[in-house]
Amino acid sequence: MTMESRNSLERVIALLDVFSEERLEWTPDELMAELGYSRPTLYRYLKTLKDAGFLTSTPSGGFTLGPRVVELDFLMRKSDTLVLHARQHLDALAEAYPCNSLLVRWYGNKLLCVASACSTSEVQTSYPRGRPMPLARGAISRSIIAFLPRRKLLPFVEDNLEEFRATGLGDTRDDFLDVLRQIRRTGYAVAYGEVTPGVTGIAAPIFDNSTSPIASLCLTMSQEAASRFGVGRIGSALIKTANGISEHLARHRNQTAELPS
Repeated sequence: MTMESRNSLERVIALLDVFSEERLEWTPDELMAELGYSRPTLYRYLKTLKDAGFLTSTPSGGFTLGPRVVELDFLMRKSDTLVLHARQHLDALAEAYPCNSLLVRWYGNKLLCVASACSTSEVQTSYPRGRPMPLARGAISRSIIAFLPRRKLLPFVEDNLEEFRATGLGDTRDDFLDVLRQIRRTGYAVAYGEVTPGVTGIAAPIFDNSTSPIASLCLTMSQEAASRFGVGRIGSALIKTANGISEHLARHRNQTAELPS
């Protein structure tokens, strides 16, 4: 790939990245102001993305995400080894406890629910499939961050120090590192009402065969239910299940690597 084509690809991705829950529709003029693209360049990208189904034009002259995104989501559900294998475990956990069981992917600097199961009407998740989750609040976030290599962990804590302080878990970087060390020792993280008031979250990390987590397995339930079943008991069950998923992913990766090219 030439430098010019790489730059063009990065610009197209940047165009798609401006769409968010807060901003679902953009006009060409707004996109030019946001991204700094010339009019001919922007319209070329818009035409390409619209023809491919990634964008749809609106009667008001704006653009929103198109049906190709839904198609790709369907294909991801059919092909993602993590989602395919974890589904049975999400269902089993939802049967064992009155909860939402969540599988949350970590990619880049985002946490995204990719699959879930629910066995209670008492707890409604604030972050359904596809909605990015807070990076520095909640059990899911800490269950992943705590197991990051130190070279990745320290910059992350520094960059999100103010949001960490808002959780009430400490004031300094060392305070939070102590909290994360404790999570590494226990193997799971717990949060009480940090993301959704009245809801307890308990989460354990999932690995493939790397040293950094790729996902988190989480249960959210009412604080009464968490107390009744026992946080420690639930945490142990999550560790066992998450470890089983991790082992399956590692075996799958190794088997794939051994296939003849």
